[in-house]
Amino acid sequence: MKIKIIPEKCIACGLCHSYAPNVFDYYDDGIVKFYDTTLDTLEVSNNYEQQVNQSIKNCPTHAIIRL
Repeated sequence: MKIKIIPEKCIACGLCHSYAPNVFDYYDDGIVKFYDTTLDTLEVSNNYEQQVNQSIKNCPTHAIIRL
């Protein structure tokens, strides 16, 4: 599964990281980023797919989308 972050939609609520802490991290201002890269798209391994789906489903601003 490939996902994308739309940083301008992020309100720094922290839900994505709470569901998938091995996938999501934050910049100093609280805006979401991927844990191990500065790219805005990521191919998610099967190990984290369920957690990432929860992050996507629960993001209040839809700042994370499936491609």
